[in-house]
Amino acid sequence: MEKIIVNVAWVDKNFGASLSDNVPGAVVLTADTYEKLLQEVPETLRFHVEGMVEDGDDVPQWLIDGEYEFEYHLQDVATVLRAYEPFVSLAAISRASGINQHQLSHYATRMKTPRPEQRRRIVEGIHKIGKQLLAVM
Repeated sequence: MEKIIVNVAWVDKNFGASLSDNVPGAVVLTADTYEKLLQEVPETLRFHVEGMVEDGDDVPQWLIDGEYEFEYHLQDVATVLRAYEPFVSLAAISRASGINQHQLSHYATRMKTPRPEQRRRIVEGIHKIGKQLLAVM
């Protein structure tokens, strides 16, 4: 099974995505929510592959047969914060990560760029929240 990397970034007021180089041609898309982006990636790829086949382009068989999986790479902290804001507030991430909510807001709007250690703490905070939610019986 082939892996297709989906690089996702928060761009102005939308999410933008591009597919990895193992997919022939340039495939880029946007959506106003991360959830919609997750839905549109497979649809966009199917449409792209259908067009390439119709045009007689050389398309790898694994791509035609759908023998692939997507791996999403959120490019920066702003993208991470924007992707999960429908599910968890900056206040909750602040409590879980120990990073000031005001500082998180600056990261989400790209007014400031976090150091790698801050990014790690944010991701760990989101994971901590997720684990707590999974523990609900």
